Amino acid sequence: MAPGDLQEVLAALKPAGRAHPDLLVGLGAADDAAVWRLGPDLAIVETVDFFPPVVDDPWTWGAVAAANAMSDVYAMGGEVLFALAVAGFPREFSKAIITEVFRGGSEKVAEAGGVIAGGHTVVDPEPKYGLCVTGRVHPDRILIKGGLAPGERVFLSKPLGTGVIATAAKDGAAPAAVLAGAVKSMLRLNRGAADVARAHGVRGATDISGFGLLGHAGEMVEASGAGLELAASALPLLPGTRALAEAGHWSGGMKRNRRHVDAVFGPRLTIDPAVPGFLASLLSEAETSGGLLFSVAPARAGDVVADFRRRGEECWEIGSVLAEPVIRVSR
Repeated sequence: MAPGDLQEVLAALKPAGRAHPDLLVGLGAADDAAVWRLGPDLAIVETVDFFPPVVDDPWTWGAVAAANAMSDVYAMGGEVLFALAVAGFPREFSKAIITEVFRGGSEKVAEAGGVIAGGHTVVDPEPKYGLCVTGRVHPDRILIKGGLAPGERVFLSKPLGTGVIATAAKDGAAPAAVLAGAVKSMLRLNRGAADVARAHGVRGATDISGFGLLGHAGEMVEASGAGLELAASALPLLPGTRALAEAGHWSGGMKRNRRHVDAVFGPRLTIDPAVPGFLASLLSEAETSGGLLFSVAPARAGDVVADFRRRGEECWEIGSVLAEPVIRVSR
């Protein structure tokens, strides 16, 4: 659903949601996952996510869908415990194809240290696959969208471009090497990024997915009351993204995402006219299994980068947190 439509639906449900002292994160927070406290040192993180195929290979679809679903647990600072598969397949899908989808999801969950414990399937002319994921987190160490603090440095743990490349692949325009790079990124878990964030006192985080970088950054601004300054030139891009974006391979959600951010922020959103047009649009393009967007105290920024490198991963500093609730995108 478009972000504005989803907000309208959820607004009607919130008054009916029963408050409970152990529901630490629920509908009222509009965060990446729900969090329920079981005790003073333990809470469970719960999320669900599924979508149609983003690639042709069934194993890869299952694995990417699993990584994408588990990302919400990592965005809350949690660890994955187990998952239930949620799937709908057309009658004409062979058992071999369905087996590969499930195998891809199961193997990706195993990589995260979890297990597939069950699930539910239906017959559906539009194929869909995903997971309902259960994780755990310490109640005092939950990462939330509202955790931004002025003066902090802002990092992104994966490059942008999966949405553009996946759309180009559907259009038959994505070179094989470019698509392979996007798949590699989508398959990478945000587990390491969550570990680093917890280790360095991060409180504000989200993952970049269907609403695009600008949409999810906007959610953090609204939730925290602080703002973001993002440097367009510092944004990491997957190889081939610029050429495909300039050729117009945008998903249907890109313009909807941008309209929503414009409606919410109005003059509080400013994009430097010197920012290239393709990059200004890419800010609103949907991402699949994107990276974590998080902020950290300036004194810990160098340690964060070093910790990522020790793990054989990368992160990129892309901006800073402002005192006023605005979004500024500089060149």
